[in-house]
Amino acid sequence: MTRIDTLVQRLRRAGAGPEHERRILRLWTNALPMDSGKRRIEDFLPASLRAELPALERDLAGLARVVSAHPGADGSERLLVELADGQTVESVLLPRDGLCISSQVGCAVGCQFCMTGRTGLLRQLGSAEMVAQVALGRSRRAVKKVVFMGMGEPAHNLDAVLEAIDLLGTAGNIGHKSLVFSTVGDPRVFERLPRERVKPALALSLHTTKADLRERLLPRAPRMTPEELVEAADAYARATGYPIQYQWTLLEGVNDGEDELEGIVRLLAGRYGVLNMIPFNRVDGIAFRRPSRERAAEIARTLHRRGILTKLRQSAGQDVEGGCGQLRARTLRLVPAPATA
Repeated sequence: MTRIDTLVQRLRRAGAGPEHERRILRLWTNALPMDSGKRRIEDFLPASLRAELPALERDLAGLARVVSAHPGADGSERLLVELADGQTVESVLLPRDGLCISSQVGCAVGCQFCMTGRTGLLRQLGSAEMVAQVALGRSRRAVKKVVFMGMGEPAHNLDAVLEAIDLLGTAGNIGHKSLVFSTVGDPRVFERLPRERVKPALALSLHTTKADLRERLLPRAPRMTPEELVEAADAYARATGYPIQYQWTLLEGVNDGEDELEGIVRLLAGRYGVLNMIPFNRVDGIAFRRPSRERAAEIARTLHRRGILTKLRQSAGQDVEGGCGQLRARTLRLVPAPATA
């Protein structure tokens, strides 16, 4: 039962009508007991569906469970989450009611600065497994924003991710601009998202303005140039009214030079978006380094002065070495190969 559609079909076989189905999906996505609500289930749900509820609740709870929790000093909490087949992914409860979830076990893009990308893709997550991470997060604290920015590349699991986003933006009661689809960039994303009922905000992993460097840093990302990515993203932003979040992992001596700053101004001036600069989160066995705090702040100030809205961010949970993929890697005792970029 890893797909939402499979869950819906099970409800219908048990006698659920449209109103019953909506109620159960709303309660699940909001981490509420199935007997919640103003109307007693005895007065609302058919007997056949009531009989199915205990098994259904067990199966839904089994989609995702917390193996370990790692609270950070910044208010975040990194969760190692086990799926029904024993595979593990990571979710992060963020400060200010946010949640970052995974869409794959592993990732095929192979970003050179990311632990997840170094283990390859093991399998796709089903849409119900993604929503289960939200229900799990909501069982621990309030969640009003969901970011598909954990393990995996959402564009490589597009149908399932969009199915999860649709449910979260309807029964899950999450504002559409508070659902964030993070991607390295893929033509299919720019084709599909504008047609969806629930149109999420878009976060685009840019990391450099140089096409050749981007190919080295993101070796299996689609071959769209930075110019093509920004053009497509800007069109989506203006169509939806949600500014694009351009993601930039700051790597000392790699993408923090004056030439890159000039490239950013050239690419993003006048665009409807914000540049999120995130100093590299140290990963054992990966040779990249983060620039100094002073250098990172100087970069942000320089870009601001030149008209680029820039936010200098920190990756949540750095004090627990919680960069995406690290909890899973430590649990499985994975040893990453040396970086080649």
